[in-house]
Amino acid sequence: MDLRDVLAYGANLSGANLKGANLTGANLGTAKFASANLTSANATDALLTVANLSYANLSYANLSGADLAAATLDGATLTGVTWSNTTCPNGGVTSTGC
Repeated sequence: MDLRDVLAYGANLSGANLKGANLTGANLGTAKFASANLTSANATDALLTVANLSYANLSYANLSGADLAAATLDGATLTGVTWSNTTCPNGGVTSTGC
């Protein structure tokens, strides 16, 4: 699924199957991804500020350059995530994981 550069600010994607989706450069600030499947999704340079990713499966997702400031990651599966210059929920920038 190619959602590159999509403007979906505030979208409710809770429980959605976005496995392998291309979210490169997407504006998904305040979006709801609770319990969504984002396995192997490419969210390079995506804006995910204040997004709700609670219990989302982000296994092997690419979050390089993504902005997760103030996002919720409670219970999210983060196995094998690619972190590189990623802004974490606390505002810090990491290449090792939030």
